[in-house]
Amino acid sequence: MYTSYFGLKEKPFSITPDPRYLYLSERHAEALAHLLYGVTESGGFIQLTGEVGTGKTTLVRSMLEQLPTHVDVALILNPRLSSNEFLAAICHEIHAPVGNEASPREMVNALNTKLLEAHADGRRVVLIVDEAQNLSADVLEQVRLLTNLETAKQKLLQIILIGQPELRELLGRNDLRQLAQRITGRYHLDPLVRSESTEYLRHRLQVAGATSEIFRPSALQTVHQLAGGVPRLMNVIADRALLGAYSSERKQVTPALVRSAAAEVLGGTYQPRWRPWLGVAASIAAALLIGFGLAQAYRLWRGEEPAATAAGLSAETLPAATAPDPVTPRETISEPESAPVSGPEPAQPTTVQEASEPAAMQPAPPTEPAQADLGELLATYSDHTDTDSAFAGLFSLWSIEYLPGTALACDQAQNAGLRCMFQQGALGSLRKLNRPAIMSLRDRAGQTHQLVLAGLGFDEAELLIDGERHRISVADLTTFWDGDYLLLWRPYTVAPTLSVGMRNEDVLKLRRSLESIDGRALPAEDPALFDDVLAEHVRKFQRRRQLAADGIVGARTQIALATELGSPNTPLLTEDS
Repeated sequence: MYTSYFGLKEKPFSITPDPRYLYLSERHAEALAHLLYGVTESGGFIQLTGEVGTGKTTLVRSMLEQLPTHVDVALILNPRLSSNEFLAAICHEIHAPVGNEASPREMVNALNTKLLEAHADGRRVVLIVDEAQNLSADVLEQVRLLTNLETAKQKLLQIILIGQPELRELLGRNDLRQLAQRITGRYHLDPLVRSESTEYLRHRLQVAGATSEIFRPSALQTVHQLAGGVPRLMNVIADRALLGAYSSERKQVTPALVRSAAAEVLGGTYQPRWRPWLGVAASIAAALLIGFGLAQAYRLWRGEEPAATAAGLSAETLPAATAPDPVTPRETISEPESAPVSGPEPAQPTTVQEASEPAAMQPAPPTEPAQADLGELLATYSDHTDTDSAFAGLFSLWSIEYLPGTALACDQAQNAGLRCMFQQGALGSLRKLNRPAIMSLRDRAGQTHQLVLAGLGFDEAELLIDGERHRISVADLTTFWDGDYLLLWRPYTVAPTLSVGMRNEDVLKLRRSLESIDGRALPAEDPALFDDVLAEHVRKFQRRRQLAADGIVGARTQIALATELGSPNTPLLTEDS
């Protein structure tokens, strides 16, 4: 109904699983890596849990698509079975011949024979049980007995139990401790954090064909808040919000439309996730967005003016209403020492030596400037840490002139062929993206400052303030930084996203780029077609760059490709990438 109105090819928020819409957060990618390792490398027993709608089934589907050809899978989707029915279902899945009236012993013997045959052929067999929180005690005991099927060196059957958090409680029972003790890997999926939710929603919109911002950034954040970061619930709310925008003839989804949609689809279960005392937090969040030149149209709570000295914090991270202490560092990075950062270095003084001067009287060679104290920098340059100054500095690194007061900064960037990316995370995420960024810092008095991070090493960072570079310690930076940042990036392709099934010049460019990176050809009948072989090479590249290996070329993968290939006139945080 609303797809043509918004210029979409299809509905972006269907709850039916579709591999083209797969989005893996860092947590999901880590869980997938654990599953694949457990299936292909280790033996034993794995437990995966998560709340309803957090992506457990999607994760398993992704794992099944990536399994090596020597792995066979027995998948049990309906675990509300008796012990005999459970054994019969496994026999059916792995084609172990048993009669209709076979006893449990006969079925176990048939399973053992089939598993030994698979082992002799160099094959692995994996049993996956979904909704495992519904397993009865008798069936769980049968699962324990199946773990006894083994050779002298390894288990014949690897087992993955997938379920809701109740599965953890179930396996924590004293009478099931023998089974719990055999579990070799446990992983729990949490809902998405705010930045991941925003990426998830935008990813689905892009795959569906969106070419503009259909959801205001503040509306995306509202979806996250009301859904608690649960993907399935976000899909339902976002779909209804699009319908609401269509019905009211609006071209953008606002926070008000999202809240209305949530009230409709959640009914009596709808509970606003903010409280009256969070009004100050609302102003702070709005102030941060305005600071990045995104607000006016993107304010999270409409009608509330930002506090003049608001810190750049979200409602979820707002401290008590007292004089704030420096924010605790979010992450400790342990990476190799980086090469010198890109961009011009501060000019060094020149020493002139006269021939008549004795050596002892010669001036000492110039030394590298000492690290500055960030607190003192913020106090000294407080008149140059506003939003316009920050954008002027960031644009200068891209050799672009910033014109304050003419248009939103991100619109100016787009006119210059660049895009804005607003994120929340730790320094590790910035290291991966490897682009200069505007960071929101908060001093000890609670004032918010916008500064440009121009370089990032192992224990030292470089800030650009009023055209000058200042070296500070990473520890100092993380003390004052609240985790919000905005960077510019240059799209590698015309299409915002590339995925399996697409055919265009961008795909051909992608294929040639991966050939250049891998140093070998990727033959294909149609080089301009994004086929499964190309997707696998994309996943390999993503794994090498520590990205979510979903085989989809989105913003992060495009940035990584540009870095790997050495995109000209692109400033980097570090050349060691």
